[in-house]
Amino acid sequence: MNAPQDIVQVAVPVPLYQSFDYLPPPGIPLASLRPGMRLRVPFGRGTQVGLILGTSSHSTLPRARLKRALALLDTEPLLPAGMLGLLQWAAAYYHHPLGEVLFTALPGPLRAGKPARQALTKRYRLTDAGRRVDPRELARAPRQAALLRRLLAFPEGAQAQDLDPLGGHWRRTAAALAAKGWLEAVAIPAPPPALAGSGPAEVSDYHPPALHGPQQEAVQTICTALGRFTAFLLEGVTGSGKTEVYLHAIETAVARDLQALVLVPEIGLTPQLVRRFQRHLRLPLAVFHSGLSAGERLAAWLAARDGRVPVIIGTRSAVFTPLRRPGLIIIDEEHDPSYKQQEGFRYHARDIAVMRARRSGIPVVLGSATPSLESLHNAAGGRYRHLHLTQRAGGAEPPRLKLLDVRHQPLDQGLSRPLLQAMQAHLDRDHQVLLFLNRRGYAPTLYCCACGWIATCSRCDAHLVVHRARQCLHCHHCDSRHPLPDRCPGCGAGELVALGQGTERVEEALARHFPGLEILRIDRDSTRRKGSLQALLARLEGGRRQILLGTQMIAKGHHLPRITLVGILDADQGLFGADFRATERLAQLILQVAGRAGRAARTGEVLIQTRFPEHPLFECLLRHDYAAFSRQLLEERRQCQLPPFAVMALLRAEAVNQEAPLAFLQEAARRAGEPPDVQVLGPAPSPMARLAGRHRAQLLFLARRRAPLHRLLDRLVPALGRSPAARRVRWSLDVDPQELF
Repeated sequence: MNAPQDIVQVAVPVPLYQSFDYLPPPGIPLASLRPGMRLRVPFGRGTQVGLILGTSSHSTLPRARLKRALALLDTEPLLPAGMLGLLQWAAAYYHHPLGEVLFTALPGPLRAGKPARQALTKRYRLTDAGRRVDPRELARAPRQAALLRRLLAFPEGAQAQDLDPLGGHWRRTAAALAAKGWLEAVAIPAPPPALAGSGPAEVSDYHPPALHGPQQEAVQTICTALGRFTAFLLEGVTGSGKTEVYLHAIETAVARDLQALVLVPEIGLTPQLVRRFQRHLRLPLAVFHSGLSAGERLAAWLAARDGRVPVIIGTRSAVFTPLRRPGLIIIDEEHDPSYKQQEGFRYHARDIAVMRARRSGIPVVLGSATPSLESLHNAAGGRYRHLHLTQRAGGAEPPRLKLLDVRHQPLDQGLSRPLLQAMQAHLDRDHQVLLFLNRRGYAPTLYCCACGWIATCSRCDAHLVVHRARQCLHCHHCDSRHPLPDRCPGCGAGELVALGQGTERVEEALARHFPGLEILRIDRDSTRRKGSLQALLARLEGGRRQILLGTQMIAKGHHLPRITLVGILDADQGLFGADFRATERLAQLILQVAGRAGRAARTGEVLIQTRFPEHPLFECLLRHDYAAFSRQLLEERRQCQLPPFAVMALLRAEAVNQEAPLAFLQEAARRAGEPPDVQVLGPAPSPMARLAGRHRAQLLFLARRRAPLHRLLDRLVPALGRSPAARRVRWSLDVDPQELF
């Protein structure tokens, strides 16, 4: 007789590579316990929220030692079977503890065991009797008349913030109307969060641009694939109308009662994208990103899971948002490094999205003006279908690119004379100018002319950056801050000099050269407050003869039609970086920034300051030939057997003690041995060997094929978790690392 399957297998969010066996909660029939439901279980000296994986009749523990689960928290699975399977695949692929992976896909309240139901919000609405009252009849009660008029504009009911403009008295007035039977307060599910930006007038006045031929072909090709898996690489020059392709494809999917998931690199940097979606689609739309409150994230997650919103826009974590009727996944700016999670569960949202589309049998679109070499390699090998948009929308011409050789030119805080002259010419024509410098702060180095002292971080192998506005020295790696010294801490001299330029210093120089002109600086320091980025962009959209100065925050997703000149102040950053991806990233960044120029009827101009004008990268960029540049880089990667012609995994370790990380990684190298078809390189100190007070080292695994690498990691990772040396370090495994520091 078969043993009853009354053992529940549970994943718990702890850094252990195993699941845990429990007996069912008291009084709960086994048939009620389904995969994807949550249980509260005893764990160690406390309790944990766990997720059911399945049931079994066997356990590695004697039955007498099995603990009983305490409570069942759900009446139905939180995660559908398809999402649960995807997360189990991701845990195996990235060799990360399954419990932590599963709980990454849940909003905070669900991870904490809160009920999976939408929060309620109070709405105030008129009763049938109240709607029959004419506010003009309330001349002797002006506050009641004002509240009635306000509520008539909200037939579905108004929230408190909708009534706050009436003043603090409105609640007493509402009580008076309720006493007359004219108003009622009802609790209804709070709507999922959506970014504001388009009011009724803006929507009604919006007329979408007509698609040009290549756009129409791309939309038709994508829509033909609805209902089956196909991966599309949509490569379109900046300003070619990739977003319009997304919108028309989403329209078709929604018309078939399907949902669309759109991933963007950073939601705070793309307010225009969300507004365009709202204006064009005129559909309920939810956003999902880390800037929302826990309740807002839960509301968006539940609305998507229950199928109440057809379109979800979010950052990388949104890739795990469950959809009741999945139909289409879009990854905008697919090349962007921010899709790779750098802490904890180190997944790549783009790769997860492609696998999710494959397992769901739906199309996925990867869009970019500068695709990653991995995606281009997949397209060349036939794994992705390559779609091209080679012309700018609306007949706009591509910007003219020109190199400014600054080797023998005097620079005023990074500004050459030819660049300043070109800026003046464009501003004289009432155009706007964008200057790009990917270095925030006032200066990257503080130096003593007397003794050679340099301000360095006591916790990191890095210089402290001078921030004049906040009068401090700031480490951009560990976030430590120190007062700006008046005298040298080394010798006591007062000859301290700020070397180099950051955006603060360039802003100061621009104010001297262009007095009275509005200069808008956009970097992480100037946009720290919520809504500040949108406010700065709104000022730019509504203004004339302005200069926009910023870091890579301004390179992504912004449509700024008044900008006709882009100046790149220091194009040489990244030309000779230690990371083999440095040149690829630099080319992508330059072309993305250059694409902000001349996006309307005006022709754009891009001036690139460099001390290495003969570098082959610039030759390709001047011809707008990213395809030739990428082919050249791919050939170099093939010859060196680097990704995408090889696969990598990086084992990192860090500790306060300098010897412990290397000792742990040396043990890891010994355990790995000399596996066939896998190179074990190192261990060695990390390029930044000390960060936030901890010494760091790494061990690199390199293989031509994935199977041998994963066989090694399947054997190695559990053994490392049991190693005594692992207790003396923090260690992590990064499969397909995007950064090697």
